[in-house]
Amino acid sequence: MSTVAFTVCFAVWTIFSIIGIQIKKDLGLNETQFGLLIGTPILTGSLSRLLLGIWTDQYGGRLVYTVVMVAAAIATWLLTSAYSYETFLLAALGVGIAGGSFAVGVAYVSKWYPKEKQGTALGIFGMGNVGAAVTKFVAPFVMVAFGWEMVAKVWAVAMLVMAIAFLLFTKDDPALAERKRTGAKPEPLLAQLAPLKNLQVWRFSLYYFFVFGAFVALALWLPRYYMGVYGLDVKTAGMLGAAYSIPASLFRAYGGVLSDKYGARRVMYWTFIVSVICTFLLSYPATDYTVHGIKGPITFTIAISFIPFTVITFVLGFFMSLGKAAVYKHIPVYYPGHVGAVGGVVGLIGGLGGFVLPIAFGALNDIIGVWTSCFMLLFVLVATALTWMHFAIIRMERRKHPALRGPQDLPELAEGGAPAKLVGASPAADASARPKEA
Repeated sequence: MSTVAFTVCFAVWTIFSIIGIQIKKDLGLNETQFGLLIGTPILTGSLSRLLLGIWTDQYGGRLVYTVVMVAAAIATWLLTSAYSYETFLLAALGVGIAGGSFAVGVAYVSKWYPKEKQGTALGIFGMGNVGAAVTKFVAPFVMVAFGWEMVAKVWAVAMLVMAIAFLLFTKDDPALAERKRTGAKPEPLLAQLAPLKNLQVWRFSLYYFFVFGAFVALALWLPRYYMGVYGLDVKTAGMLGAAYSIPASLFRAYGGVLSDKYGARRVMYWTFIVSVICTFLLSYPATDYTVHGIKGPITFTIAISFIPFTVITFVLGFFMSLGKAAVYKHIPVYYPGHVGAVGGVVGLIGGLGGFVLPIAFGALNDIIGVWTSCFMLLFVLVATALTWMHFAIIRMERRKHPALRGPQDLPELAEGGAPAKLVGASPAADASARPKEA
């Protein structure tokens, strides 16, 4: 139920990617106004995640999820009553609440499963990202046949029906049921926010800024990239953009399975290492070279053609989907009592990536004048995340095992086969390294 509800919410959250095109024509908006209009729901959906996640921990996902869907349904219906750019922006603020449902679902779903199963459960829930592709595939046909107003009405009704079904066919999570049974009060707001003081939370947020925020940004940017670089028409470019979104959403469940089986940390290493390679390859601009050979100039071109580019972006999207699940596998393990707050702020930062990065892509095109500049930015972002993660893990391992703090000088060459003494290690650590007698 949570996955289906999130799919509907995500479809509503991205509704302006289709109806915004017609609204732009009707109102005569410029590119900046259009960008703000389609970005407003993304922004508000991201900013609302922290508070919605905390409320879910306090009052239960069943109630909060239902309220979010009803509010988003009303705002979507009110789009049909908007008459100016300002009123459309106001309605878009309400539509954006649908995006906050992610934090609600994470906090709600995680409470039903033990730690060893939460990666898979949250991965399946995250497949609701496919709602963006649903809107891209279905909404154009409805809009061409009946107008953009009908799209808003149909999506609003679907959201309201989903809200009623969710309220009727779900129940309170075990933690809330236990609180109701014992009469215990929910944890106060300041206590819920306490984990946000940890730098680790913000490190997880950077991970999600890339694996989710960059995913959303590329889903929005790729159609324009295909048209500008490879000269495709808008229909073909749009279909390729949707084709990128679907597998990058569905494989998220597989990322959850891998995180449960091999560990979220290992999956994050896979994600970041492959992403560094992919973004590096995609960053290289098409370049003509002339070599002054013996018999005259030798000219050749280095460029990524259409098919290799499509394959590499598919690989990048695949590993991003694994990483999205792996990030949220960490949260209920490290912060089991504060999944709503921590998951909310991580989702907030990730969602902001989907809002900020497309703007940055456009600015880099204007400043640098190279189409591949968007991938240059992503390369810097993922390389930074990989470096921070690696050194953070090394620091945690050294804190857990003090003997690792000092350098080790060829311990395998210790005389007599005894374990070599670790330079800089304490006598106690050295003694603990010796095998104990049976």
